Amino acid sequence: MTHVREAAEVLNRDFLEMRSRILEVAAALDRLDRAPARVGETPDRRLAQLRQAIGALLGPGPGRAETVQRIFSLEYDPYWRESNGFARAR
Repeated sequence: MTHVREAAEVLNRDFLEMRSRILEVAAALDRLDRAPARVGETPDRRLAQLRQAIGALLGPGPGRAETVQRIFSLEYDPYWRESNGFARAR
């Protein structure tokens, strides 16, 4: 039987690590904002993914991890082997 911990237990155990990780993300975003962009450079899709993932973290309820994973994942391509030059396994 799985033990479901109360919110206070989860916070007591995970708060400092979560806070640290959020600070790391904030610092990385600050570095991006301070970095000069090249003239004519197109927006990077990875930054858009990061912003979308941060927005997903603010959503209510469970399922955030799956949502964030999907943001960073490629759609399944059944022909990925051929597309990437790999021979089909027999």
